[in-house]
Amino acid sequence: MTDITIGFIGAGNMASSIFGGLLAKGIDASQIWLNDIDAQRLTALAQEYKVNTSLNYEEIVPRCDVLVLAVKPQVMEQVCAAIAPFLTKPAPMVLSIAAGVTVASLQQWLGQVPVVRVMPNTPALVQAGASGMFASQEVSQTQRQQAETLMNSVGQSVWLEQEALMDAVTAVSGSGPAYFFLLMENMIDAAIKLGLDKDTATTLVLQTALGAAKLASQSDVGPGILRERVTSPGGTTQAALQTFAEGGFSELVHRALTSAKQRSEELG
Repeated sequence: MTDITIGFIGAGNMASSIFGGLLAKGIDASQIWLNDIDAQRLTALAQEYKVNTSLNYEEIVPRCDVLVLAVKPQVMEQVCAAIAPFLTKPAPMVLSIAAGVTVASLQQWLGQVPVVRVMPNTPALVQAGASGMFASQEVSQTQRQQAETLMNSVGQSVWLEQEALMDAVTAVSGSGPAYFFLLMENMIDAAIKLGLDKDTATTLVLQTALGAAKLASQSDVGPGILRERVTSPGGTTQAALQTFAEGGFSELVHRALTSAKQRSEELG
């Protein structure tokens, strides 16, 4: 990655987290170019990170080996039409983080360029993201490694062999942070009703969530075994888990993720 140029079309929060992660991993600021419709934001990012910026596609696109499309899905076709005339041969790898925009659509608008479609999630903003990736057949092994380096700079990434699975990734990790936030929110509310003050409840819930995730990610056994280890027969944890079970918790989670997957398919 030390001898390539990486361009970002769109310099919002997700793009900023990615190039910020790259800089933290040792990529030189001179290798990064940013484009955005907001001139003031570009100026601020250039001052903060010392990266290159431009309002003009023709200045950025031809020089890039990797081009990250970080614009909203509803303007993707318009943006692709604007940058297509400036794509050189051999074409750069195009990495899209726009939800629901398929490889076929991107190649229809850009030509048969190598495309990697990515579904990141918001914890990428704190370098703790989870990303699913799918590569078109034009993507070389070197370009796959470059895509991994990009997304691993803000967390962990996995490759998918079928693009259709991106809808499942959207339901699981793309939308997933909101499910955990919902559980945290309700645990805090319940803790307050049990008599704890808000600050104490928030600290305990957030640290418990962080600790549980860290323990699960570093353990050599799965979450089910870890749950069993915490659950003593006839104890407090079993009482809580029994209440979850009686409320249909497992089925509710399955229905919720299925709904998210179906909605992702509809939006696509």
